[in-house]
Amino acid sequence: MSSRRPFAVASLVLVSAVALAACAPGAAEAGAEGDATAEASTVSYSWERNTAGEDEEPEYVTETVEVPKNPEKIVAFEMATVDTIGALGGEVAGAPVEFVPDYLQDALADDAFNAGTLFEADLIEIEAQQPDLIIIGGRSSGLYEDLSAIAPTIDLGISGTFIETLERNVTLLGEVLGAEDEAETALADLEVGIDEAKEATAAAGNGLGLMVSGGQLNAMAPAGEDAGSANVRGGLIYDVFGVEPVVDDVASATHGEPISFEFLLEIDPDTLWVVDRDAATGESSTAAEQVLDNDIVAQTSAAKNDRVVYLDPVPWYIVYGGIETTQLLIDDVMQIAK
Repeated sequence: MSSRRPFAVASLVLVSAVALAACAPGAAEAGAEGDATAEASTVSYSWERNTAGEDEEPEYVTETVEVPKNPEKIVAFEMATVDTIGALGGEVAGAPVEFVPDYLQDALADDAFNAGTLFEADLIEIEAQQPDLIIIGGRSSGLYEDLSAIAPTIDLGISGTFIETLERNVTLLGEVLGAEDEAETALADLEVGIDEAKEATAAAGNGLGLMVSGGQLNAMAPAGEDAGSANVRGGLIYDVFGVEPVVDDVASATHGEPISFEFLLEIDPDTLWVVDRDAATGESSTAAEQVLDNDIVAQTSAAKNDRVVYLDPVPWYIVYGGIETTQLLIDDVMQIAK
């Protein structure tokens, strides 16, 4: 097993708590030294926000928000955030409740309200609920201007690599919720699990991440540098878990287009890592396992050696982040070691 080293610190986005609780004038005049030890009431958080339109060249501005510590009412549009808040002992007061996976339902307050969808906010309902903190990311990043007019709003979507984002977000939310020790322990445990999964994939030979949707096959590729959220998601099996791609440049080899069964046989990966996109989104379609149940796939080394691994599509496609979800990803990969 590889050594247990701490995750690299994403120092550019998480700034130390700097806003001290205000002292009463009378206490200041009396020179009360106890005020110097007052606990920080906020955590300062900065990120780069893209202000360009959908079809325009990206244009970034730096946003800095004083995030209140121990917020009573949190609205979260980003499922990985719902995950981490729940895993650290907190709860979410508002979310796109219809999109929260079953395994994350415990992170919702008993009286959680519906804040909209993954893409659109119910601004009237959110304002009526008067939250203390709103968290967006990924699909909901474009909601910042409207939501920040209601309450302090931060974006915890993918920024940098998956591991950098996970470490940054868990550390930040641990500080916000007063669960710093729990956050540190969770990250250490996940690191051990990821290292073990990497050992398992190294012993499994090369592989190909495969997304199945509408009966079509799409090869997933490593994310590369400065990748967007979708690319990071598609590259998880390689970038996080160390799977060696069956071809040197998956994106170039497939031209970003659906691939054929014959292509699978031609490149002949040792292991196929399969995500059923339609199962994740609830779309009615032929299941991935049925799509791949044919004579051509049966001739591949992956099928012959029983190394077609079906990954839980909700964690891999919808959430792909957070403490509990990352453990689910590890457990999925560890199927190869059985």
